[in-house]
Amino acid sequence: MSAKRTKVRNRVFGAILSAALLLTVSVWQESPSAGAAVPKLDNIRVALFIEATGKYRLNTATASFSSTGGLKIGMRTTSAVENWLTAGKDPVRFAVDDYKVKLIETTDFNTALSVAKRVQALGGSAVVTTISKSGKSYYVVLEGSYSAAADAKTAMDKWTKDSSIASLMGSLKASLTGPLHLEGGSYTTEAAARNAVQLFSSAGIDAYPAIRKAGTYSVMVGAAADATALAAVKTSASKVSGAPTLREADASTPYLLLRDDNTISGTAKQTYPSYSFPASSAKVWVSTDGGTGIKLQERSSRTYRGSMEVSAYNGKMAVVNELPFEQYLYSVVPSEMPSSWASEALKAQAVAARSYALYQGMGFGIAHVNDTELSQVYSGMDTEKTSTTEAVNATAGMVAMYNGKPIEALFSSNAGGQTADATEIWGNAVPYLKSVPSPDQSAENGLMQWYRVVVPSGAVGYIREDLLDDTGRKNAVGATIMITNADGVKVRDNPVINDAIALVDKLARGTEVVLIEQTVESNKMSWVLGPYTSDVLQKSSGWTTAIRTLDADYGESGRVIGMSINGSALSTKSPVNYRTLMGGLPSTRFTIDETARVQIAGANGATSKRPEQSGSLYIAGANGKTTASSNYYVLSGDGTIRAATVEPKFRFVGYGNGHGVGLSQYGAQGLAQLGYDYVYIMKYYYNGITIEGQ
Repeated sequence: MSAKRTKVRNRVFGAILSAALLLTVSVWQESPSAGAAVPKLDNIRVALFIEATGKYRLNTATASFSSTGGLKIGMRTTSAVENWLTAGKDPVRFAVDDYKVKLIETTDFNTALSVAKRVQALGGSAVVTTISKSGKSYYVVLEGSYSAAADAKTAMDKWTKDSSIASLMGSLKASLTGPLHLEGGSYTTEAAARNAVQLFSSAGIDAYPAIRKAGTYSVMVGAAADATALAAVKTSASKVSGAPTLREADASTPYLLLRDDNTISGTAKQTYPSYSFPASSAKVWVSTDGGTGIKLQERSSRTYRGSMEVSAYNGKMAVVNELPFEQYLYSVVPSEMPSSWASEALKAQAVAARSYALYQGMGFGIAHVNDTELSQVYSGMDTEKTSTTEAVNATAGMVAMYNGKPIEALFSSNAGGQTADATEIWGNAVPYLKSVPSPDQSAENGLMQWYRVVVPSGAVGYIREDLLDDTGRKNAVGATIMITNADGVKVRDNPVINDAIALVDKLARGTEVVLIEQTVESNKMSWVLGPYTSDVLQKSSGWTTAIRTLDADYGESGRVIGMSINGSALSTKSPVNYRTLMGGLPSTRFTIDETARVQIAGANGATSKRPEQSGSLYIAGANGKTTASSNYYVLSGDGTIRAATVEPKFRFVGYGNGHGVGLSQYGAQGLAQLGYDYVYIMKYYYNGITIEGQ
């Protein structure tokens, strides 16, 4: 290990060991002057699905809502919400009236359902609807949601090339549907509109009931993707006797076009309403009078407080949950921090989450935040807990402020003993986001020790402590010899159970191994990952040649702020990206064990450095035999055994989970357990702030 790495590792352990002492000393600097009005937000808008260009993308072609309290459905205008209709407890589905692939139209429901399932298995979004034509029920499979006909055409070519779909379709041909309709009639009930629909259906023409406003229905005929197709519909519809006069449907004003959807039930007999709305003019508003919330099937069937707005945004469907701000925090706090933790830690999390959301403004265009870690996790009513709700209520309106404004109250799971300065993560300084020691060790409570051992094959790996016994003997270099006490003992690359990773070895009872070191099971405080081969890191880092050496530069908190491969800089926009470039590490607070890096002393004072100098390496064993090996072990002057490899491999020994800036959640718990209140905790992690209420 280089002197640079030794210094960093010592600093890491030193910070952890001394944290408890440091925390007893006040760390505040003089706070900026308070007195500015604390901002207030009555309702917050949370993006559940959105196309936020360049920032976040989570798309859905449909949004299916239900509520045990029933639903009210309408349109939101600039001045008010217009209620158009009510629905019972059954699901109601919404889609943008845009371009879609019509894969099949058949009288065989099972065939239609099989096509839909195949598309879904391939990652598409398919629905099955029923339409009546010429006295028969036809089942239509529609796929996707596309803002342009060309995009739908590309998708159609993709799906129809699949052999399973092609086989199910037989001689039937796929086509495109679109948002162009003819419209006619004015009716006061859905039943009356459906009667008019039958006039066109009997003639074999696609037609649908539509709602223009509360108590006003019309008939929309056709779903054309271009003007030529719409003209063909017009010619056919003009021959229908007794039908209402038709005109081109006006998409500049809202409507809801009704289809009968079989997808949710999965049966031919049961349909639920599916409403399509124009992309350019509609903001569908879904609410309930019941206190049981609204369930959204496409978002893991979670149930949410407040109301839902469904619209088209940046060419895709957007689903935004609007609800009272403080009630939003009822879900965020338990989604971000265990509800069993100390009440003062939960209060600190509540204030941090409130401050963070206020700082964001309308960060997602039509929403303040989204529901993922990109903002802060929000999982709806099902995650709410009494303890966290009490923490939100106890701190209602309390906001972390700096220079009269809410702070960007960043937080992460575990700082690994020391939080990061903002410059170490994103390269820009923020006065209240400074590095401080953090008591994060509770993440290791109750975890087992793992032994890093050499197995008889010469390979090295980890075995859990309860699967080994000490023989009381030492080998020739003084290392402890241990023995397995069970059959089928698994030897793993890392000190944690992960059956997705291939085993190093599997040992029978009574197998002797040599102990190299021991460590606690990998957790959010400390962890070990690797060893990774050059090929693996070359792929994750985007490096164009084989990786022989890997070096890092470190910031104040021991986090990596720069890296080089083979002596050349590995450039990235922000240091936080080194987590991803190194294969997805929990944090940037890590040291690198380059298993192939050694300096070998030769005759006459000559030295050679590996892996800079390649070639075969021969090792003389205690028995006097010289062999070539891929693994070997180096004994240092202080008796430490180091596992080395001939070819470059890289292990990462790290601390913490997350970016490490601002409040550490495990650290907040540690401070709360030491008796500090939430105001102290917030001021400890955010330098120079004030906590102010409305």
